[in-house]
Amino acid sequence: MTASRASLDLLYSDTEEELRSAVRALLADHCAPATVLARAESGRPHDPALWRTLASGIGAAGLLVPEKLGGAGASHREAAVVLEELGRAVAPVPYLTGCVLATEILLGCDTPEAADLLRALAAGQQVCVPALPLTQAPGAPLPQPLRDTGGGALTGTVTSVADATAADVLLVLADTGLYAVPAPGARLAATVPLDLTRPLATVTLDGTPGTRLADPATARAAVAGALLSGAGLLASEQLGLAEWCLTETVAHVRGRHQFNRPVGSFQALKHRLARLWLDVASARAAARAAADALATASPDAPLTVAVAQAYCSGVAVRAAEECVQLHGGIGMTWEHPVHLYLKRAKADSLALGTTGHHLGLVADFAELPAPA
Repeated sequence: MTASRASLDLLYSDTEEELRSAVRALLADHCAPATVLARAESGRPHDPALWRTLASGIGAAGLLVPEKLGGAGASHREAAVVLEELGRAVAPVPYLTGCVLATEILLGCDTPEAADLLRALAAGQQVCVPALPLTQAPGAPLPQPLRDTGGGALTGTVTSVADATAADVLLVLADTGLYAVPAPGARLAATVPLDLTRPLATVTLDGTPGTRLADPATARAAVAGALLSGAGLLASEQLGLAEWCLTETVAHVRGRHQFNRPVGSFQALKHRLARLWLDVASARAAARAAADALATASPDAPLTVAVAQAYCSGVAVRAAEECVQLHGGIGMTWEHPVHLYLKRAKADSLALGTTGHHLGLVADFAELPAPA
């Protein structure tokens, strides 16, 4: 066992639990399932008031931003706790894209222009998201960069960009480097996503001016690091989602009666729920390991993240499917929020790399050749 693996800390600190309590209380007040469903049906799922309170009131937007740039100077562990709670509420806020992916990209640029954006992001004054497909995976080739037609005038199209409709600034990868492009200068065409709480859009630039943040090599390295962090912390969102599904399912089968008995007392359902509990407990260990490996810059972080994603994606989908099935008829209705969780789980299983992609990474890291 390597030293980095031996020192993994899977427990939550008192500070992390206090942060969890604050975020959970905020979401309980402003992100009830009926509210999320109503916003999703409206076609405008993002809640600006909720975002302002989460980003600047609690300070969650700046968790990964250093204190010298106006952030909290916290670590991936604290950001993982926030994502657990956001996953538990399927909250329609651009946290994963704006406060994890975009923040990590800007930190990797290490330029005055990037620092200015980080200050605005940490203060909750701007929402900044990367113009990358949500399915872009760590360890996979980056998409074809957009073309700089001269002087930072960018031309090209990027599909399936998450939270672009909520963004003030887009981080665009071009052939001459990374650029910050004001979102109003881009043409956004909303697409119908499976997960209505995380909208997708096609971003088109036609000679749109941008501010250069980094050269091509630095930009590619920054994006690669951000994708690794994003995939690792996405596991925490999937964990929170799975925990909600398990809790709600247990509560339902305890209260629902058939043949004058709670349906939860039936042996077959006990077995299914016990298996699901074990799956969620294992997912918690995998997600916490990924967050801790990222926080400590462990050399094993790429492997730990791949393991977490390969496992947590499946657990979140299974938990949501079991929640739908064991709720019976009510679980199949639009009024019950479980379908939001199932759709988020399915969408998350494709975001930042599929299970198959991450299993392939695990095999590569462990030097296990694929079957001939």
